[in-house]
Parts: sequence; structure tokens; C-alpha cells
Amino acid sequence: MDIATIIGIIVGIGAISGGIILLTPDFAMFGSISSFAIVFGGMIASVSVAFPLAEVLKLGSAMGAVFKGGDLKLGTVVDDVVEVSGVARKGAAELEKSVSEIKNPFFRDGVQMVVDGYGADEIIDILETRISYREVRERSQAGLFQTMGVMAPAWGMIGTLIGLVVMLSGFGGGGGADALGSGMSAALITTFYGAVMANLFFLPMAAKLNSRLTHTSTLQAMIVEGARLIHQRKHPLIVREKLNSFIPPKEWKREGE
Repeated sequence: MDIATIIGIIVGIGAISGGIILLTPDFAMFGSISSFAIVFGGMIASVSVAFPLAEVLKLGSAMGAVFKGGDLKLGTVVDDVVEVSGVARKGAAELEKSVSEIKNPFFRDGVQMVVDGYGADEIIDILETRISYREVRERSQAGLFQTMGVMAPAWGMIGTLIGLVVMLSGFGGGGGADALGSGMSAALITTFYGAVMANLFFLPMAAKLNSRLTHTSTLQAMIVEGARLIHQRKHPLIVREKLNSFIPPKEWKREGE
């Protein structure tokens, strides 16, 4: 689990709840099923129009990707590639034995291609193609949340207009204070719901997925370079220095660390 995401949501909800409690003891006035239905239902409707049904049905898995933690550190991958490069210099038989011990599936596939006798250009082309289409899939997930973040406030405004219509009709129709109160409440709460959904959930989720996309692409690009160096049977010291170029200098991995 991504602890930062969970903490952020808890802190955000706590800040909103705390502010409400400090302003009024009547916490229940901020609960409205009709307002929530307008914002959430309308947002899902807009997303269904904007994206293919297959993408909308993957909303649950996209949410799971946001809360999934454990991003692999680039320095750890450098150590793994350097270790395998040392094995590769001992011969193809030794390299083949080490394939099953590689935990990262992307790196394992690259090393397996080296064992199977693929050319360096073929290995690079296959792995880079996988990177490209993974990025397409992950950008689609991020785009889904980005759209939801845009649509939630928009549907909040639609709810506001509905509430204003109800409120104004109370002036002319003699609905009294109850009609005015319910109309004004709906007008404001729908905007509140839309803003909270967008800024606490969906836009940050889109940013989180884009950040992970960048991290994963950097990691996999480093693995592609590592596979190329292993194919060329480069010395582990050369492999380490080359792969260190992908990470910040303060995180560079040195021999024996």
C-alpha cells in the first residue's frame, strides 16, 4: 500500500472535518444524498461519454494502482544488473542459470532474450516497444482521473444551478423558508462536493499515476541499457558507471555498497 496516498487522504478529510466542526456543531448539514448523486452520477456519466466502456470498467483497477505502493528504487536495480553482468562474463550457461533468480519480470525477459541469442538491436526494439505501450495504458488511466477531476466541479456547478432554480422558484411560488433553505443548501453543497472530489481525490490520483509512469519509464529504460551491456559482456564496473547516469548523483551505487 502507498502510505503517502492514504495519509494524504486522511489528513485532507481531517482538515475539512475539523474546519466544519470548528464553524458549526451541526455536521449533518453538510450531508446531502441528492447533491452527491448529482455530482458523482453526473461525473460518471461524463466519463462514460468521454472514454470507451472498457476503460470506464477498469476504474476499480485504476484506483487500485493509485494505492499500490512499493516503487522499486533505481539503485536496487543497478545492483541487480551489475550482479547479472558479472555472471554473464562467466558464460552463457551460467547466465541461463541465473535467469530464474531475477525478480523484476521486465529485466528477466531482457536477460532471457540475451540467453536465447537475440541480437542487441532486437532486444532493445522489443523492450522499448513494451515500454511505449505500457505508457499508453498508464496515461489512459491517468487521463481517466484527470477527466473526473475536471468534471466533478463542473457537475457541482450544475447542481448549484439546480439549487438556485429551486430557491428562486420559492420566491415566486410562495414556497416559504423551507424551499429557500433547501434550494440554497443544494446550490452550495453540490459545489462543495465537486471541489472536494476533484482536489482531494481525482486530480491528485492523476498526478500520482503520472509520477509513477515517469519513474517506471526511467527504471525500464535503465534496464534496457543494462540488457544491452550484458549482451555485450561489459565489465560490471562499466555497467555500474553507465547505469548510475540514470539516477541522481547522491544516489549513485558504488562497488561494495
